[in-house]
Amino acid sequence: MGVEEEIEEIEQEIRETPYNKSTEAHIGRLKAKLAELKEKLERQQSSSGGGPGYAVEKHGDATVALVGFPSVGKSTLLNALTNADSETGSYEFTTLDVNPGMLQYRGANIQMLDVPGMIEGAASGRGDGQEVLSVVRTADLIVFVLSAFEIQQYDRLSEELYKNGIRVDQKPPRLTVRKKAKDGISINATVDLDLDERTISDILREHGYTNADVTIGEQVDLDRLIDGIRDNRIYLPSLVTVNKVDLIEPSYAETVNENLRERDIDPDDAVFISAEKEKGLDALRERLWQELGLIRIYMDKPGRGVDYDEPLILFEGATVEDACEKLGGEFEDRFRFARVSGSSAKHDEQQVGRDHELADEDVLRILTTN
Repeated sequence: MGVEEEIEEIEQEIRETPYNKSTEAHIGRLKAKLAELKEKLERQQSSSGGGPGYAVEKHGDATVALVGFPSVGKSTLLNALTNADSETGSYEFTTLDVNPGMLQYRGANIQMLDVPGMIEGAASGRGDGQEVLSVVRTADLIVFVLSAFEIQQYDRLSEELYKNGIRVDQKPPRLTVRKKAKDGISINATVDLDLDERTISDILREHGYTNADVTIGEQVDLDRLIDGIRDNRIYLPSLVTVNKVDLIEPSYAETVNENLRERDIDPDDAVFISAEKEKGLDALRERLWQELGLIRIYMDKPGRGVDYDEPLILFEGATVEDACEKLGGEFEDRFRFARVSGSSAKHDEQQVGRDHELADEDVLRILTTN
């Protein structure tokens, strides 16, 4: 039996097994085995080649992946936002290769990737799906591009991302596993877990752990437990855009909102656009900035003053050390201390070290050794 057949067989058994306390450990072992087989299949597909692939070199300060089914308007949107020239058409599968473009906003260069239309079964390799999804995994933000008339496509897109180990709008589970030489599996939880220790131990053994100390800091179900054990999950924020709003009648607007709410998407959090008519794009640019969590740092350059035209772009929570790393060269290797003015500083020209956390529009001067 091949790997794909094994996967189908296990998935069917999971579907047909009623979930209760008596079957919990068995289903947990099946899901753990399924995760192993899917990773094995992915390795096989990667090693066998299977086409040119979609490797895209990352450029700029952040990367955004436009995810959507064929002909929802991703290419038109990319062209409207960036300097790209992606072929557009009213037929499916216009985009056959990943097409990057660069959005310039508030001094930041944001790389936008128009990936080929995702189809159901992408995580299993259909339609070059694995290559598409591998590009998405490298992004800093996923933007779902939905047609106003097909909001239900969000369900299938989310499922394909989940099957490929991409966790949208989630944080990694607070769980650590440390191997040890003997004494079996020891479980320490800071909360009263619904999963029993036998189930947790069985899943760990399925992943090859026979002696380990496990610390769990939150309530986890089987899937979150497996996510915490494996190290190949990617956690990415997302933004939902609803395209083609210029084509809907006012009476249909509430139907769109209801379809969003059914998927736990607050209509106020979605961005409504018309890529064709270039409507709503200013609001989209601003939301991209917010969701990426970018900040501008104005560098005070010796003898030249503060450069307000080309800020250093970092992510929220970045430190002086991160700034030095991005600047490279002497700033990273010969750092003495820095002076910061702005909302992160207690006073103008505050002297700080590498671990000082910066804020948007801070002015930073780095002093180096001779």
